[in-house]
Amino acid sequence: MSAFPNAAAFTDAAPLFRIASERACEIAQREALLDLAMGPGRTRKSSEAIRRGRLPAEGLALSATGADGALAATVRLWNISAGRRDGAAVPALLLGPLAVDPALQGAGLGGLMMRHAIAEAARLGHGAIILVGDPEYYQRFGFSPEKTARLAMPGPFEPRRLLALEFAAGHLDGVSGRIRPTGRLEGTARLRTPLRIAA
Repeated sequence: MSAFPNAAAFTDAAPLFRIASERACEIAQREALLDLAMGPGRTRKSSEAIRRGRLPAEGLALSATGADGALAATVRLWNISAGRRDGAAVPALLLGPLAVDPALQGAGLGGLMMRHAIAEAARLGHGAIILVGDPEYYQRFGFSPEKTARLAMPGPFEPRRLLALEFAAGHLDGVSGRIRPTGRLEGTARLRTPLRIAA
């Protein structure tokens, strides 16, 4: 059940959401939010095969909480190899899942989370982000399938939904092959970097 039964009040009042690094105490809330927003089939997606058993990229597991402290949205990014070029793995990030409490959809929180995630990834010096999602939604943030035509996920996926955003021009030029996880394994220490509060 949503922690935000009066979603219209949140939208009308344009509340502040605090976006910060995910905290350990939010793990159970995050899993419940993902189930609520995405349903039980979320664990069978190709992206999940890349995330399973890994920790998110340092500083790139983000949570948004409302004025009452309830978890409103979550997004995480993961270290990957975006195929290979000239025999060498090309580092990048995989974004997902992005989930917003269904009661808050339409309030702009998904876009707010995306902008923060992109800004943090760029600030931390990453070269590109890849995701699997609807082009109609993600193109507004600069994602396109232009550089992903020769990349593959570790399982079924729709090629038109494999999208990328480069921070460094040409970072994904000529890449091909399977996207693979490269991040830290679960059980290793995770650093938490404080983030600014945003509206």
